[in-house]
Amino acid sequence: MEQPNQTYINSLSGGDEIFKQKLIEVIKKEFPEEKQIYFENFNANNFALAANNVHKLKHKISILGLEKSYDIAVTYENNLLEGSTNKKEEFETILKTISNYLETL
Repeated sequence: MEQPNQTYINSLSGGDEIFKQKLIEVIKKEFPEEKQIYFENFNANNFALAANNVHKLKHKISILGLEKSYDIAVTYENNLLEGSTNKKEEFETILKTISNYLETL
């Protein structure tokens, strides 16, 4: 499985370490909150809201350089909108991978 990285963050920051750290802090703050809301909505069988949560989370997935994982998130979001949970396990593995990565920053 691909691993999160800071390649895109580095390109956005253009070498500005303060901007880079602020962006990382925003991700570290927002990601756990968005992940928790996703699980709450999914567990309540509210797939439309869970799909919206996946939509928000996939932006963080992209920022962390996870191209294949982004594609999985897009597919999973569409599946949820259709009432299917196909790709759930893969998506939740991505969430765990990101959580573990953010803990190291």
